[in-house]
Amino acid sequence: MTDTLTSPADPRLAIAMRFGETVLSPMKRAFIGKDEIIDLFGIGLVGRENVFLLGPPGTAKSALVQDLARRLDGQVFDYLLTRFTEPNELFGPFDIRKLREGELVTNTDGMLPEASLVFLDELLNANSAILNSLLLALNERVFRRGRETRNLPTLMVVGASNRLPEEEALNALFDRFLLRVPCDNVPPEQLADVLDAGWQLDVEASKQDTDQSQRISVNDVRQMQSLLHDVDVMAVREAYTDLVQRLRHAGIDVSDRRAVKFQRLMAASAILCGRMTVQPSDLWVLRYTWETEEQQQVLATLVQEAIERHVVEDEQARHPRSHGDDAPDPEALARDLDRIASRFSEENLSDADRSYLRDQLSVLAGRCAWVREEQQRQFLQKRVDDIWKISGEQS
Repeated sequence: MTDTLTSPADPRLAIAMRFGETVLSPMKRAFIGKDEIIDLFGIGLVGRENVFLLGPPGTAKSALVQDLARRLDGQVFDYLLTRFTEPNELFGPFDIRKLREGELVTNTDGMLPEASLVFLDELLNANSAILNSLLLALNERVFRRGRETRNLPTLMVVGASNRLPEEEALNALFDRFLLRVPCDNVPPEQLADVLDAGWQLDVEASKQDTDQSQRISVNDVRQMQSLLHDVDVMAVREAYTDLVQRLRHAGIDVSDRRAVKFQRLMAASAILCGRMTVQPSDLWVLRYTWETEEQQQVLATLVQEAIERHVVEDEQARHPRSHGDDAPDPEALARDLDRIASRFSEENLSDADRSYLRDQLSVLAGRCAWVREEQQRQFLQKRVDDIWKISGEQS
């Protein structure tokens, strides 16, 4: 096995390098402020996992997927779910000719069962009529209707919504998306760049074709996926198990099943860096495995601490995303602190819950120290001190 970045011995690693250069990098130039989403699309494709985008309308969720589809030599299925979406709208109607002959066969032309890339907007509008079929397609890449069963060619499913699930049935659907990432409007200082890049994107899209040198084939993606189980994950085992335990201690539920699946994400990160060995910096992907918005800052802190505690590899070998963001979002921190303060004010709060909240508060206190703007930093640190007081424990 090789860890070489410049001349990978396995031709499948060469495909991974080309994928980054000809697909991911051009997408980052076209979509300002969306680098982390695009990097996660790469992880999802190579790791055979689905990606969930959380954000309001108008934040380029659909455009990102459509642009990725243009660069993949395969079929795409894009659909906006409503509470009334029927199975036929996703999987296709019964073939009338076959039905007359007494056979129940689905006509899947142009529908989800034939797509390489699937985008389901407003995912959490899914209703009970389509839920079971969707769960099977997402988890096992299988379409089943009556006696009809077929394997799906789906490389990745991207789901999007402006909210998180509240119903148990939708939690099962959300669980099929291992990677979760916010998709928000860019900050004001990047707006001019967004306008320029958006105009250029419209010009390129009007040409109706993408330069063949800027595409990869479906077979190329499958070649990269075939590398997954050849990647050595043992080199990071100690760092990874330590991180999982720290996440659980902080109240973030990491089941054994999910802990096993996360290794696929780390292996995909290694492949996209031209390596066949997972290294501590590949732990970065775990930042995007949160269950709730409140977990995002805590998760980011614990993952980054684990990377810096264990990282030993050459700087060039690290995935760029592993360096993290040294400047946390002060507004997100304020929301998380308000949530913790609200929980502490609840009556009959158990000792276990108090301990859990104190652990989270301790992590967030560390993040507050990284806020760059002094006035915001002082405000947050005072808020932390106030919450320590109401928690019954001094900082």
